Amino acid sequence: MGCSSSSTKTRKSETSLKAALIIQNWYRGYKARLKARQHYALTIFQSIEYADEQGQMQLSTFFSFMFENYAHVHKGELELRNQSLESEQDLRDRHDYVDLIDVPDSYNGPRLQFPLTCTDIDLLLEAFKEQQILHAHYVLEVLFETKKVLKQMPNFTHVQTSPSKELTICGDLHGKLDDLFMIFYKNGLPSESNPYVFNGDFVDRGKNSIEILIILCVSFLVYPNDLHLNRGNHEDFMMNLRYGFTKEILHKYKLHGKRILQILEELYAWLPIGTIVDNEILVIHGGISETTDLNLLHRVERNKMKSVLIPPTETNRDNDTDSKHNKVGVTFNAHRRIKTNGSPSEHLPKHEWEQIIDILWSDPRGKNGCFPNTGRGGGCYFGPDVTSKILNKYQLMKPGVTNLG
Repeated sequence: MGCSSSSTKTRKSETSLKAALIIQNWYRGYKARLKARQHYALTIFQSIEYADEQGQMQLSTFFSFMFENYAHVHKGELELRNQSLESEQDLRDRHDYVDLIDVPDSYNGPRLQFPLTCTDIDLLLEAFKEQQILHAHYVLEVLFETKKVLKQMPNFTHVQTSPSKELTICGDLHGKLDDLFMIFYKNGLPSESNPYVFNGDFVDRGKNSIEILIILCVSFLVYPNDLHLNRGNHEDFMMNLRYGFTKEILHKYKLHGKRILQILEELYAWLPIGTIVDNEILVIHGGISETTDLNLLHRVERNKMKSVLIPPTETNRDNDTDSKHNKVGVTFNAHRRIKTNGSPSEHLPKHEWEQIIDILWSDPRGKNGCFPNTGRGGGCYFGPDVTSKILNKYQLMKPGVTNLG
């Protein structure tokens, strides 16, 4: 009787052990399949995200080649093209942008009071939650004032933190107003004790790009030392033509949309290209390459970088060829240029233009080295060895810590 009971218990234990092993193997397989699905989903998402950008680059390459190699383009047509592409021509003063546009008594949307205060931020948030449209007069005034402040700023904003004053860094918003509301709900509104860095790509793709941009600009004007804006690759008037922001502006502001777009082109060019936190953390929208020169990037005239799709004019093809062979991380070659009739001083030198391209367009990869970013069509893929090299060279955060936004 005792032997039978012992044998039964043994069989039960073996059955339980087998069941546990089966469940464990199933769970491990489930986790592996889930991880694989997440990996492939991310790969597919990146392929979809980059496909249009790559096509945009290729289209720019084609037109650049055509303009460069076919000299029979009529002078008048070329001048017209230059006028349509160059974002900063004769700057208009405040009178042309703002004062000629009246706000009618019938307008029932938010009315901003300058100089702006935190009350205006709250007013905008409530109005945009109710899907109200800010009048063009206020939009232009906010953009005009923002540009005026940005023009006084360096290429890299330097920020200091402390245990009692942490910094929140936010990535792409891409016109998704609900995402910005969620960030503010969970983390609090910008203030002197709650600073933010918004790391580019505020606009395009989503349907509320102008609302996001206005909220960020007003917050920046109220807290210029505590809310920081970096330029992304979509803060670019030619990218906006492709990815929806231009269409959004012209739809919401049928009468004054073109004026808004004009000042936006100028504002984009004055956005800082990066933020340095505590003299050791580099926050940039894209990434770096093996030839990234932060000293040079501190000195470039960033306002001359109108669009990634308008490369600088170069007259020396030999120099272009040398640059092409020496710089692995940039996929723009001698054909990717657009000739204009403007003065050379109106454009960045090619090597400076390439430096900003890397800052705005590059992506990190786990593989060592620096090689062309075929996914985006611009900038490069850079590995951990390149990260360590640049961080060591400029005495930034210790290698091994990811600090490139």
